[in-house]
Amino acid sequence: MNVLIVYAHPEPRSLNGALKDFAVHRLEAAGHTVQVSDLYAMQWKAVLDASDSTVAPVGPRFDPSLDSKYAFENGFQAPDIAAEQARLRWADAVILQFPLWWFSMPAILKGWVERVYAYGFAYGVGEHSDTHWGDRYGEGTLVGKRAMLVVTTGGWESHYSARGINGPIDDLLFPIQHGILYYPGFDVLPPFVAYRTGRMDAARFARLTDALGRRLDTLFSAAPIPFRKQNAGDYEIPALTLRPDIAPAASGFAAHIA
Repeated sequence: MNVLIVYAHPEPRSLNGALKDFAVHRLEAAGHTVQVSDLYAMQWKAVLDASDSTVAPVGPRFDPSLDSKYAFENGFQAPDIAAEQARLRWADAVILQFPLWWFSMPAILKGWVERVYAYGFAYGVGEHSDTHWGDRYGEGTLVGKRAMLVVTTGGWESHYSARGINGPIDDLLFPIQHGILYYPGFDVLPPFVAYRTGRMDAARFARLTDALGRRLDTLFSAAPIPFRKQNAGDYEIPALTLRPDIAPAASGFAAHIA
């Protein structure tokens, strides 16, 4: 199978660098073909702007959505954007690997999402009507592919527990897993999170890579997070709220997991 690792850490000799190298070797040893988009090494341009199209804005001013759509539909995208879209089409599974910085992904990875997820490629697709509000949240151009986060954080696991001061890790990662990965159709696996990374010795690293290896071994067999599909009947359309009889006692992020 084909696996794309989108990797965001500025130091190759970091723990993240070591985990990325381990993942590549483990996946290749299992017979998979691996590509890595090393965003810092690529000097990835993180800012979405008018230069993402090779032609001038189609209107009187730059419109991020409409100009993205025009460039995608007519072959006018910047070459780096088109290359990453081709990698996403090629991949059977995508791993986003990054350190948790200020409760989210590094800016360079967010910029990769904003630029590569063009209108017509990752959003703005499908019928929009009173019964079907676009092909998204379980549908879309990337349906049939798998995705997983590999995340490192300096905080303790208890800091990200249900009553931890940082908030539950599943809540912090929900906008990425549900809003960035599930939105265009990925089946999203539970994340692999490494905690307290500032206290890493050889023994802990061995245990960590053993755990990561076991997760990578099940990349194509593990059950994904059971997010609710938008157009499968759980949501009222076009309001896009859960029907009153669906998980009536639940609210917040957890309500959108079956």
